[in-house]
Amino acid sequence: MSSVGSGPVGTPDEHSATDLRAGAADGLMDAFWAYERALMTDDLDALDRLFAPGPATLRGDTDGLLVGHDRIRDFRQGRGGAPPRRVVRVHVRPIDADHALVVAVTEPEGGGRGLQTQLWQRAPAGWVVSAAHVTLPVPALDTRIWRVVGDPLVPATAAGALTGQSVAVKDLYAVAGQRVGAGNPARIAAARPEPRHAAAVEALLAAGADLRGIARTDEFAYSLAGTNVHTGTAPNPQAPGRISGGSSSGPASAVSLGHATIGLGTDTGGSIRVPASYQGLFGFRPTHGVVSTDGVLPLAPSFDTVGWLTRDAALLATVGDVLLPPAPDRACGEAVVVPELLALAHPEVAAPVEAYARDRAGGVRESWQLTELPAWLTAFQTRQAWEAWQAHGEWLAPRLHTLGADVRGRFEMASRVSEDDAARAAEQVAVARRRIRETVGDRVLVLPSASSVAPRVGQGLTDIRHSTMQLTCLAGIGGLPAVSVPTATADGLPCGVCLIAPADRDRDLLRLAAELAVAKR
Repeated sequence: MSSVGSGPVGTPDEHSATDLRAGAADGLMDAFWAYERALMTDDLDALDRLFAPGPATLRGDTDGLLVGHDRIRDFRQGRGGAPPRRVVRVHVRPIDADHALVVAVTEPEGGGRGLQTQLWQRAPAGWVVSAAHVTLPVPALDTRIWRVVGDPLVPATAAGALTGQSVAVKDLYAVAGQRVGAGNPARIAAARPEPRHAAAVEALLAAGADLRGIARTDEFAYSLAGTNVHTGTAPNPQAPGRISGGSSSGPASAVSLGHATIGLGTDTGGSIRVPASYQGLFGFRPTHGVVSTDGVLPLAPSFDTVGWLTRDAALLATVGDVLLPPAPDRACGEAVVVPELLALAHPEVAAPVEAYARDRAGGVRESWQLTELPAWLTAFQTRQAWEAWQAHGEWLAPRLHTLGADVRGRFEMASRVSEDDAARAAEQVAVARRRIRETVGDRVLVLPSASSVAPRVGQGLTDIRHSTMQLTCLAGIGGLPAVSVPTATADGLPCGVCLIAPADRDRDLLRLAAELAVAKR
């Protein structure tokens, strides 16, 4: 058993190093300090060499567990370096001649104390890490998830069906006394405190829920990624090293991490369903217009809906009881799964979705002609862009430089959409809406919530966004209610099954999702 005293990063003090060589395996601490130097300089090649190769290597932290050398390497390549720190003390526990446990007490530059626990093993080329766990000081506020948070920020105004529940509200909703920031620092700085709550916020408070805080969003909700350039990528604890999904990224991560039980977001082109799919949550967008958007900053009013996320289907339905208008109970029609829609998703996602449709929902296969779908998506995106510029263009025109590159590119494109183009797109959307509603009929359409599992942080997203929006735009164009139900790939990564019902069958769809969830157990 040996210990090393404090020293600056990558430099053990000389006395402790001598003590250690007398009591631990040759070369171990040289490898340890080489790892520390590589970590602080973001030397990815050295870090790769110092972690054991193969699929069994482990690295865990508060964001989750990574399994396999390749996944750990991908994580490092996407994070942009580790936070600066110094090693305060190192404790070594030899296990046998070829294995040792090393626990280091660390001191991050920002304050506090952390721990790094590593299992080292002797390999032919030297010592390597086969398992590691990193613990950092718990932040008072994870600004990747929250803009403002309290305990609670706003207490419930009455007792009701949601007593004991907590809400993370997307930074598009008016909260009395708070500003609406829409994920953009310039917008936050210019905004005035809101005089009253948005209608949906007021309803949840009146039903007994506490408002935990205001959660992050992609800028102006014009993204599906959750990679806000100003506030960072909200963590995805169900798939560490992968994006959270947007634009309801903050509420989704807050619910997934257990910071809140309900995520109140919005869904225009998939902004509830995509993060639900990526993080293994239940997510719901209602029939367009049935839940008031009063007090919600718009993106494209023709498609905007209030939406919500939970970790279980029963609570998802209870939120629906609060926010949805009364309606008679009716059984949903038969489920139908369309091979041509499954083919728009990656095979690893299409397989569990098809299995869910067949084995859980009793779905029948039906072939659809999808030749018009690309044109429908183009019309949807054109109309969405025009409406987004009508909503925000006057304010954004002199401030486009404040936007991240991806969102800025969309708004720049939006600024060039003419009224004639927007009118033609609206006509195409109206035709597509009728066709979609007629084709769905009185049935439940089963399809992937997103075309892929959550992409890795730093991965290109253009193709994934396009293929996902071919799936998500069906409910958006149709104005139909849709619920994302969690499932998983063969490798255990979260993905989502989307169930789309006829218009105004919101409560029936939520009840079906809850029944299928109970049947699973």
